[in-house]
Amino acid sequence: MSRRTGKPSYQLSAPDTSRRRMARVAVVVATIGLAAVLVGGAAGYTANRPDGVESAVADIREAEAKRDSQQIVELTATARRLREEISPILTALRADAPPSGQPGPEQARQWRQTMLRAAEPFADPPSGTTATNVARGGLRSAVEQASLAVESYLLAVTGPATQRAVLTELAKRQAVQAAAAWSVAATQLDQINIDAGQGHQHVYLDTGPGGGAFTPDGAAEGSGG
Repeated sequence: MSRRTGKPSYQLSAPDTSRRRMARVAVVVATIGLAAVLVGGAAGYTANRPDGVESAVADIREAEAKRDSQQIVELTATARRLREEISPILTALRADAPPSGQPGPEQARQWRQTMLRAAEPFADPPSGTTATNVARGGLRSAVEQASLAVESYLLAVTGPATQRAVLTELAKRQAVQAAAAWSVAATQLDQINIDAGQGHQHVYLDTGPGGGAFTPDGAAEGSGG
């Protein structure tokens, strides 16, 4: 029996090299596409992710906003307390002498002590934003001007009688200027409270009309925050 043999080589089917080539191309294309997706995603994440500097700046701004908001609350509370102490003094200094006569030296000395206490909160002020510093500086200037008015009046009632009228008039003008300076600071204080989300806070002196002082805008307390 003859040995079984296979088909001659010329009758065998040729390998499908084109199909294999296409398969390899498809794999390469898929690999490149996947790499592109990964690279693009990484690039997008990196582009959208805040870097260390931006994150640090955001943290600083957030801390500053919190600190400033607390300072505004404290400054407003201080202004309300001082208003109750200063308003009666400036009202008395601005008024014409009553029939019973001018307040005497003892009253003037009490006013001086009140003004010395009123200046204490501004002796070592904290550092805040520019807007808050302006409000605080304005209140401090108003207190200083009111203190000068009290000193002038004390000189008027303790000095020579010939100088009393002149010094009393000087104290009156200084009291008017103190009230006007306070009203400017109170307007700034109102604005920074609004900007901080706490609404209108009207801390104006109750010294009566006149003198060119600013007055509250009529908005309800706490509104507009």
